[in-house]
Amino acid sequence: MKMTGAQILIESLKKEGVEVIFGYPGGQILPVFDKLYDAPIKFILTRHEQGAAHAADGYARATGKVGVVVATSGPGATNLVTGIATAYMDSIPMVAITGQVKTFLIGNDAFQEADITGITRPITKHNYLVEDVRDLARIVKEAFHIASTGRPGPVLIDLPSDVQQAETEFHYPEKVEIRGYNPTYTGHPGQIKRAAKAIGESKKPILYVGGGAIISNASDEVRELATKNEIPVAMTLLGLGAFPQDNKLSLGMLGMHGTAYANHAIMESDLIVAIGARFDDRVTGKIDEFAPQAKVIHIDIDPASVSKTVDVDIQIVGDAKAILKQLNKAVKKPDTKDWLKKVEDWKSKHPLKYKDDDKVRPQYIVEEICKATKGEAIITTEVGQNQMWAAQFYTFTKPRTMISSGGLGTMGYGFPAAIGAQFGKPKATVFDIAGDGSIQMNIQELATAVINKLPVKVAILNNCYLGMVRQWQELFYKKRYSYTCLGGACPDFVKLAEAYGAVGIRVTKKSEVAPAIDRALKIDNCVFIDFHIEQEENVYPMVPAGEAINKMISGGLA
Repeated sequence: MKMTGAQILIESLKKEGVEVIFGYPGGQILPVFDKLYDAPIKFILTRHEQGAAHAADGYARATGKVGVVVATSGPGATNLVTGIATAYMDSIPMVAITGQVKTFLIGNDAFQEADITGITRPITKHNYLVEDVRDLARIVKEAFHIASTGRPGPVLIDLPSDVQQAETEFHYPEKVEIRGYNPTYTGHPGQIKRAAKAIGESKKPILYVGGGAIISNASDEVRELATKNEIPVAMTLLGLGAFPQDNKLSLGMLGMHGTAYANHAIMESDLIVAIGARFDDRVTGKIDEFAPQAKVIHIDIDPASVSKTVDVDIQIVGDAKAILKQLNKAVKKPDTKDWLKKVEDWKSKHPLKYKDDDKVRPQYIVEEICKATKGEAIITTEVGQNQMWAAQFYTFTKPRTMISSGGLGTMGYGFPAAIGAQFGKPKATVFDIAGDGSIQMNIQELATAVINKLPVKVAILNNCYLGMVRQWQELFYKKRYSYTCLGGACPDFVKLAEAYGAVGIRVTKKSEVAPAIDRALKIDNCVFIDFHIEQEENVYPMVPAGEAINKMISGGLA
């Protein structure tokens, strides 16, 4: 039986097990939306395409499944770009489907035409312009395969409206064969043996764990390697939750706003075991002074990431979970007693601190959220100070519970990502920790949360500033607060939430913090908690740009 391209797309998505799609309709994707009307797939109408892309991203991070987003041509497609770039930087599996003008109009500057395959080529793992309906089923199969295998990432399918309406017989491929695309999953046995020997001989080893460990579902193997061999664990922002932070071996997050003890430990280690991490600049600081005494073992599925920034002594390309299973069998426990004593000494001398007074401190708010949720919530964040305070003061014990824009640092990410995470994990408590600047970038998604009856909670750390930029202006630009003050037009977030049908709570006193969080958690609706925090509160510790990561500013809190 013949089907239209639109029908083939829907049937192909069903074959891939797609349960939820986020998106926004428009003229050049109408044939697909007509078939979605009767499809057994839950479609979530967001209020902006960027919100849809971030929601698909949050869904993917929370579940491990491929997130799917659909938009129309031209501005609909270009509105996805920031969300696609966010997913690309953080290796998140996503398939973006865009409508396009009819094939014979492509290149003629037709109404709402944009070369979205050209625009997104640098920020997608792969993309397709479908010119023949007979290729569509194969392309969808390939897109999901590419998005979810190897180092995951977004794939875009650009689908002209005449291809959506054209007819052909539907045959969905059973397997994928893509010439030149064969990701390595099994690590080289010789390299694993060398790594095991190096770990056994080390005196000051450290595990440096990134988001790749979570993507590969390797948290159990990371825990085994650390606990059996008594090796301390430092995590990147996206690696938080890969190893339980309530374990004594946890050093929390390292890097620019990481813990002082994590930074000191990695700088003085003699062996770094990097697992699914890419040595980005926020972790390494001044690269020629980074961990000068350490050998480096790098485990990563992407060969292009190995020795890209830091010279690696032992590289193991493949899936982190598979490699760690083999490594755990081969490692002989090193003697780390003296090393652990030194690490504990750093912990006692340089704990994370903030002023404990009667003022509404953002660090205290995050701690109270952690206490109220027993550390079991899915936390999404916006970008900036709110993001760093969440990373520092929420105790993450499980993977896929810290959802944040790492590589691109996308303001406006957290709230739509929380919506996507809530759809993916409907029984979980989902909390977006936000700033008053960032939350306004996709605040229209309040409508999406309310209409879908999502109990997403949003903690707005409201200081009436673009906080992180203001902090840099304070420390490095003589307090010349050039266009970072939002106070003159700071909205009433309580009224704004209520206008959309959500619940708003205002907090201006420390004594109100815990009761407000408890109240929010009992409300079966989206809740905005507007916390009025100290306006010039800073994130500490902080490594100034261009410095080694053990040269931290403590803000007088050391």
